[in-house]
Amino acid sequence: MSPTQAILVTVLALTLLGTLVLLILRPTLRLRQVGGYLRAVLADPERELTIPRALRSVGSELSAIRERLALQQEEQRQAQRRKQDLIAFLAHDLKTPLTSVLGYLELLRDEPGLSEEQRSKYTGIAFAKAQRLEELVGEFFDINTMELALDRRDPVQVSFLLEQLSDEFYPLFASKDLSCVSDIEPHLVVEGDGDRLARVFDNVLRNAVSYSTPGSPVELTARRVEKDVVVTIANQGLEIPEGELSNIFEKFYRLDAARSTSTGGAGLGLAIAKEIVGLHGGTIRAESTGTRTAFVIALPLKE
Repeated sequence: MSPTQAILVTVLALTLLGTLVLLILRPTLRLRQVGGYLRAVLADPERELTIPRALRSVGSELSAIRERLALQQEEQRQAQRRKQDLIAFLAHDLKTPLTSVLGYLELLRDEPGLSEEQRSKYTGIAFAKAQRLEELVGEFFDINTMELALDRRDPVQVSFLLEQLSDEFYPLFASKDLSCVSDIEPHLVVEGDGDRLARVFDNVLRNAVSYSTPGSPVELTARRVEKDVVVTIANQGLEIPEGELSNIFEKFYRLDAARSTSTGGAGLGLAIAKEIVGLHGGTIRAESTGTRTAFVIALPLKE
């Protein structure tokens, strides 16, 4: 073999050896690049990153991972904001009736010259405000201690339950200048906890009363639809924007426009209703068109 041939063979051998080394190391290098890219994404999912040339074959997967992480981070921020808002709302809503209770009790203590009529009036107001405090604390406690299973599974006569509630709500309807229009199919039975289901319908009815236009009807209907009992509670009032319809059932969500210390509790009634309906294998949704808002509750029918 001539010196020239020997040099060519040596160069070829070195080239082949280098190629083999690269083929062996390439997976390791790619893994390192993937690891570096993922570490950068985890540090700041919303930051726009340039995908290395060696990783462009899996660029769509890496971009999907970054987008998913960014979405999760935004959802966590929103949940934290809602939690902070709830605490602020609750503190405000608790402070208002508490101030009234303390004010009227102080008045009763320091004004011996009050007439019996005045004392009775102020005592009644203080008692009503104390009941309001109890409701607010109860809502907050319930939504944070809701059990993940039903303790009772008894036949529940939904038809009778709704008729009873519509009668019990009559004074509240009258005080708000509202009427109740009911159309309830008889003998509708589901399986579950009657007290909890009563809480669902009570919460949704109170929501309807709170946000109804004075002088308008509140519609209460119940029907058998295939294998479900479908209860609809509708009222006339402000329209709920389409983008908010699914959010109003969230635990830490509350419509700013609907906030009022004189209506509802801590904004947890619908979240509690959703939890209970879910425990019974049912669904609850809201529909809003123009001035009409309806809450539709579907529960599995017990044959």
